[in-house]
Amino acid sequence: MEKDPALRLRVFDLNCWAIRYLSKRRQERIHLIGDWLCQEGFDLVLLQEIWSECDYNDLKAKLGGCCPFSHYFRSGVIGSGLCVFSKFPILDTLLYQYSLNGYPYMLQHGDWFCGKSVGLVVVRIAEITFNIYVTHLHAEYSREKDTYLPHRVVQAWELAQFIRHTAKAADVVLLGGDLNMHPGDVGIRLLRGWTGLQDAFTEAKHFVGCKDGCTLIPNNCFTVKSELQPFPLGVRIDYIFYKAVSSFTVKCEELRTTTGTVPGMDIPYSDHEAVMAILCIQRRGPTADVTIGTAMPVLAEVLSEARTEVCMGLLAARRQRYSSGRMAVLAMLLLLLQAVGVLGVLGGLVAGQPFPALSFSLLAFLALAILLLAAGLHLFYSIEVKMLQGTEEQMEMAMRGLQEQPLHCH
Repeated sequence: MEKDPALRLRVFDLNCWAIRYLSKRRQERIHLIGDWLCQEGFDLVLLQEIWSECDYNDLKAKLGGCCPFSHYFRSGVIGSGLCVFSKFPILDTLLYQYSLNGYPYMLQHGDWFCGKSVGLVVVRIAEITFNIYVTHLHAEYSREKDTYLPHRVVQAWELAQFIRHTAKAADVVLLGGDLNMHPGDVGIRLLRGWTGLQDAFTEAKHFVGCKDGCTLIPNNCFTVKSELQPFPLGVRIDYIFYKAVSSFTVKCEELRTTTGTVPGMDIPYSDHEAVMAILCIQRRGPTADVTIGTAMPVLAEVLSEARTEVCMGLLAARRQRYSSGRMAVLAMLLLLLQAVGVLGVLGGLVAGQPFPALSFSLLAFLALAILLLAAGLHLFYSIEVKMLQGTEEQMEMAMRGLQEQPLHCH
């Protein structure tokens, strides 16, 4: 029996850095991105950091001829920033918001307000069902002192679990996005090992672009040079991953990245470089579905490493919960002492007002403010503890399953 002809799929991924009022030359760059996508005619376009729905609507209008089908994923306070444009009809969509995503009081980072998520769109092309995922994980900010590492590991685990449990009816799985992790980081190894996803960069037959596939490079005028000092060539944090399920094979024929400024312009499309892949999908004879893409001992080691990071985050969250709870109790005691003083004056037990009225009022206001803040933080850290504890237990169960698996093979 002759094989079915191969399907060639052109996939585009970019973190657009389109933060309203903050990103430099945002509207001009969105216009340039739209023009370029129209010119290139990609089959699938996966975008992150489209924070303004107006920018999404502008792109939707511009791409109506080449990618008439699209979906914008809404979450959090200001939105996930995720959207997908497709040349083919979108049959279904689903959004999963990560359970942990930084801290609301870290206003200068702002990840918490975005409601970082993974979006899924289901597309059927030439009788092949594609599950296409787009995501954006929590930023790193500091490589040396990465306080968000436990949260990002939890996000990588939830992303892997989400893909594993939603991709069972798919023939091909695609994932694109800004994962904010280097290729060797524990979160990437966990994601790839647990899902069996392949990296388009390492699997590509032909590559053109930045050295080592870097997507944050020093010669991009929008990147923060100080953050890239330890990495003179740049870092690779934007990815296209893929996997064939059921009776198909997927190969990456070509991978490209942009390399700085827009041709003929003085600015790049974004502070990130775009990633573009040409994938070749072909039907083969029926085979058993393999969901785990890494040897069992290696995967168990990665799970153990990830679990250690989650446990460290759990210890830190418990300390923070205890500190905020103690602060709330102290503020409450101060308010009670003030209330006793007021009752003493009103009841005539204390002669005269022991403190100036203004100072007394200011102290009461301060104590109340501290109580509300500490109570809010205590609730937040309690949620963080539960989420980290739940993830740690899931990982422990997964490790037990891996250890028992060889026994079932006999």
